Amino acid sequence: MVANPVVVGVDGSEPSLLAVDWAAREAKRRTAPLRIVSAPAMPPRMRPGREQTVASEIEESYEQAVATAVSRAKQAVPDLVIDTDLLSGPPAVAIAESASGAQLVVVGDRGMGGFAAMLLGSVSRYVATNAPCPAIVVREQGFGGERQEIAVGVRHPRESAAALAFAFEEAALRGANLVAVHSWYSVLPGDHETIAAEASQALGEALPDWRLKYPGVVVQQDVPRGHAGQVLVDYSARTDLVVIGRRGSGRGPGVGSIQHALLNHARGPVAVVPSQT
Repeated sequence: MVANPVVVGVDGSEPSLLAVDWAAREAKRRTAPLRIVSAPAMPPRMRPGREQTVASEIEESYEQAVATAVSRAKQAVPDLVIDTDLLSGPPAVAIAESASGAQLVVVGDRGMGGFAAMLLGSVSRYVATNAPCPAIVVREQGFGGERQEIAVGVRHPRESAAALAFAFEEAALRGANLVAVHSWYSVLPGDHETIAAEASQALGEALPDWRLKYPGVVVQQDVPRGHAGQVLVDYSARTDLVVIGRRGSGRGPGVGSIQHALLNHARGPVAVVPSQT
């Protein structure tokens, strides 16, 4: 039986090729095939008589992008099973929908249309907030050597179940340590020691079942004071991956301040896990 694939979206840009590197290694860890997809971005308006020529040129450039991505993946993992697909429709929607049935989908933080000053590309944001499976947004800053550590943001035991499941599995696959993070913050005067103790207790209650399921994963708990988004951004600079949960779709309450801050300012790869997985 063939395992569900790891999907990666490409457009020929360097960020998307970094995503291919990441996805190829992840597919190897999961003994899964790699599916490389691309969706040509057609201009909304073209002069009469030029539509077919321009469309053909754009499609050819994306076919070349896929071919380059295949070569890159084979360099990273020579014996990897690779499938490719040129999608139709709006790129963000097409790539997100192509991840149906996948173990995860991987994208770069910006595409060919991105500027260095932009925080996050529109395709990356849409895929991260709408994909039906865990989505990984890869950033170039994250490629400084593996640190063998993953961080997972824990909001509430029930709300964070999917994120914890993904984070523990990822740590087990990598042989990495896992840091479970539950931050707290209060601008009001009060007993901060009590608040911190309550946060630590809540975090502790979220972990026992996962510790039993993954006894080989070394787990640490961190209950820092600070905004959760900024705390996780800081972790992204010193871990291999930061994992957060996603509630709802990108059009609704799933896009909160924590997710917004982390996706925009992370300094390494981020996994966004939908609650239904």
